[in-house]
Amino acid sequence: MRTHKKMLVLPQGQANADINVTPLVDVVLVLLIIFMVVTPLMEKDIEVKLPQTSDETESVSPETRQVVVAVGPEGLLSLNNEPVSEADYIPRLRRVLAARAAGDRLLFFTADDRAPYGKVVAALDGAKEAGAEVLGLMTSPP
Repeated sequence: MRTHKKMLVLPQGQANADINVTPLVDVVLVLLIIFMVVTPLMEKDIEVKLPQTSDETESVSPETRQVVVAVGPEGLLSLNNEPVSEADYIPRLRRVLAARAAGDRLLFFTADDRAPYGKVVAALDGAKEAGAEVLGLMTSPP
């Protein structure tokens, strides 16, 4: 015959309320490793052409002055800080650029933040039509 023994269960106090942070640490370390592996793949190279330096000082003649086209907040055009109408913009710019050598038809362009987008695009297209070979976008007004 079997005898049943009674098991005495003693209260062990309060339940353990500590948070187990081991899984959290594991997840954080895995994410850290993933970011360390992926970050070098995300870097993009930007090709920068550095200018060649020379010891000779060059004098700047009026013909080699920079040509700057600006579009104001209302869409008004200016060529080298002189206002120009939309109808006269391309012919006048063509005359300025025609006086330059074939490889020296560089034009700097700036536009006000409030300038209408269509006017800015039209001014850029007009500069290309007038013979500008390279367009440089300025980040601040001249």
